[in-house]
Amino acid sequence: MTAILLFVGFLVLLALRVPITMAIGISVLGSLIAAGYDTTLWIIPMRVQEGVNNSSLLAIPFFVLAGNLMNAVGLTERLFNMANALIGHFKAGLAQVNVLASVLMAGGTGAAVADIAGLGVVEIRAMRERGYTASFSAAITTVSAILAPFIPPSVPLVVYAFLANVSVARMFLAGIGPAILIAVALMIYNRIYASVVDLPTQPKATGREIWTCILKGTPPLAAPGIIMAGILTGTTTAAEAGILACGYTLLLSLFYGSFRFSAIWSAISDTMLITAMIMIIIGFANGMGWLLAVERIPQDIAAAVPGLIDQPFLFLMAVVGIVLVVGCFIDGVTAKLLLVPILLPLVDAYGIDRIHFGIVMQMGLILGLATPPMGIGLYIVARIAEIPVEHVVRAVLPFFIPLLIVLTLLAAVPQIALWLPDTVLGAR
Repeated sequence: MTAILLFVGFLVLLALRVPITMAIGISVLGSLIAAGYDTTLWIIPMRVQEGVNNSSLLAIPFFVLAGNLMNAVGLTERLFNMANALIGHFKAGLAQVNVLASVLMAGGTGAAVADIAGLGVVEIRAMRERGYTASFSAAITTVSAILAPFIPPSVPLVVYAFLANVSVARMFLAGIGPAILIAVALMIYNRIYASVVDLPTQPKATGREIWTCILKGTPPLAAPGIIMAGILTGTTTAAEAGILACGYTLLLSLFYGSFRFSAIWSAISDTMLITAMIMIIIGFANGMGWLLAVERIPQDIAAAVPGLIDQPFLFLMAVVGIVLVVGCFIDGVTAKLLLVPILLPLVDAYGIDRIHFGIVMQMGLILGLATPPMGIGLYIVARIAEIPVEHVVRAVLPFFIPLLIVLTLLAAVPQIALWLPDTVLGAR
């Protein structure tokens, strides 16, 4: 009864457009009172403080800041120009460039929204200037950003690692294989689409142009390399690696002459707002997790579900169905904070690797970026492209064919996610 009240209250508050941070806090408060804990409401501030008082979460603001700084100091356009010089002359050239640029940019931001906001302006402008339709340009920009949370430094993967008590380094390595698979799937779709629809082409860049773009675009790629090298070698913590990446980005801006105090301050301000929102959600969700644990709800679910579903793959597909629906209404970080504490006992009961489960869950949730009604990515690109959101939605829908195929493969083949971390760090 407590769980029903908790989640129904949360969903009702969301429907009433209460800010998501307050919706979690109010639903926890109401459920505590209903469950008879009205004399111990001090537990809420205590759990909020304990929830955010964790050194592993310190990496989040620095990863967010690194991505914001890359956008602020103009490194984004250098990455796009490099991708364009390398593969822009291919069939469906700028559509393929869009995907490759997202792979490169994700190594700096690790966040889909930052990818869209940073690269979207450059990509959509370039595609429209060369004759691509506004709706297709917006659609490929949205779905290519789905790559971002799988490539280090990834804030969503850090949050999951914290919740599931797994290694951040393993989660980062586990995301690389799925990211490559997503990129390949989108590029194959682009090529097939280009055989049906006559997409604009552009001449091949000269060797001199390619070399110039590589020289200008390669230095920003060292930022994610600094993060991964520091974490994997044990030289730095995740937070310290994030700090080094921020410092490196600032040095690049000085070298390129793109350092502007106003832009840096804007990046810092955005980082503070994003970090505060994430931390408030984590704090209140920790109180929610405590209430669920006290009521033994995860344990009861873990005892009941295996009697209904007897195969790990079928369980994963059931979870995929749940997160696809949840992702339509709730952002990924919040959804993880709500679902992971409940589902982890089941994950362990089925013998599913927590790293593998985290990747499958992330893939299911990130599709919500391009799914109405929440679909924040749809609204951002619609504003950038200056077209109605409905046009973007119609153009995005066909891309779900390759993306859902990738999601099914990730659930069915654990080694897509586990091979690289097991190879680099050793099997557990």
